[in-house]
Amino acid sequence: MRIERLGDLGSAADVLRALDAGARRTGLPPPAALIGEWFGAQAVIAPSVAVVPVDPAAVFDVAPGDRIDAVGGGWIGYLSYPDPGADGAPPRIPEAAGGWTDCVLRLDAAGGWWYESLTGTALPDWISAALQSPAQPGRCDITWREPDLARHRAGVLACLEAIGAGECYQACVCTQFTGTATGSPVDFFADVVARTAPARAAFLAGGWGAVASLSPELFLRRTGEDVSSSPIKGTLPADADPEQLRASVKDVAENIMIVDLVRNDLGRVARTGSVTVPELLVVHRAPGVWHLVSTVSARVPAELSAAELIAATFPPASVTGTPKIRARQLLSEWELHRRGVYCGTVGMASPVAGWELNVAIRTVEFDADSQVVLGVGGGITADSDPAAEWQECLDKAAAIVHRESRERRTAS
Repeated sequence: MRIERLGDLGSAADVLRALDAGARRTGLPPPAALIGEWFGAQAVIAPSVAVVPVDPAAVFDVAPGDRIDAVGGGWIGYLSYPDPGADGAPPRIPEAAGGWTDCVLRLDAAGGWWYESLTGTALPDWISAALQSPAQPGRCDITWREPDLARHRAGVLACLEAIGAGECYQACVCTQFTGTATGSPVDFFADVVARTAPARAAFLAGGWGAVASLSPELFLRRTGEDVSSSPIKGTLPADADPEQLRASVKDVAENIMIVDLVRNDLGRVARTGSVTVPELLVVHRAPGVWHLVSTVSARVPAELSAAELIAATFPPASVTGTPKIRARQLLSEWELHRRGVYCGTVGMASPVAGWELNVAIRTVEFDADSQVVLGVGGGITADSDPAAEWQECLDKAAAIVHRESRERRTAS
């Protein structure tokens, strides 16, 4: 593998824009990017990758490495949330898409850029030229339409009724903002990443459209035989007192229920006795909000395939409910529209550094006709208030759709 220090190239958003402009000039596929906290780095960018539709059963099928000082390349892509909505409509973009990159640009924790190539190939001339000619930022404006308050409220009330009847204990009821975009999705992504700094941001694009994920949440990290997941449950606006999260009976109960679900999911494929909870109920800041985060870890057999691990754990526990199978069935009745990439996962599987996959929340889906969808939602428990749950949806969307919170949520 070739590793070459490039020095200071600017911010991840600037480098992504420069590579996008360079790829367009050269007639190559666009770049793909992971920005925030990925593989111990601040950013991992594939300069050009053909992200094409794939069989959902074939995603992230790479034997995971365990290096912490390099990524090199690998398979980068997404897998959509699998369930339909009540309207039965087909997917808006492919259910899964991705592609292989032999090289990446990596921004290390100290702020230095590196070129890494799995095949030992020197830095291509077109990349050098692109990095020496910073692109002027473009604009991407989205005209957002109002989400369906009445449908969300009906879903929350139906969930409360199901909880009362013992059909489920918790479920993540979601809604959607929809809109029309003018401009390039890469400019939208670069702008929001620069403004909000999400921990698990990811960008992919192709002839089918684009995915701009501004996620704060880790779905799966796998290095060798070690696997971990960090579910988020519990949210407050960023201007609220974060200690309210730890004091909230509802948020703590919700988080612990999902931790148990993650433990159960990983336990299906983990080595006996290896599932642990090294982090429980820790408050983290995310764009526009505070979150309550826990971490579950396990050891799995080295020969465990990507398909087997994903089958045991997907969709992510934090965006489904308990019990998981029944909650998913009910959510498909309560939510009118298919979630799509939202609540699925975006990430990379590297033969050098392993896997890192986000939970695709705060994720905007662009189709080939510039129509966009942003899903938002929250976990419903027995003491949820429909108005507070709606406000949580608005709080989560605010940093992306430039809305001001109209009310302050309470500790629910």
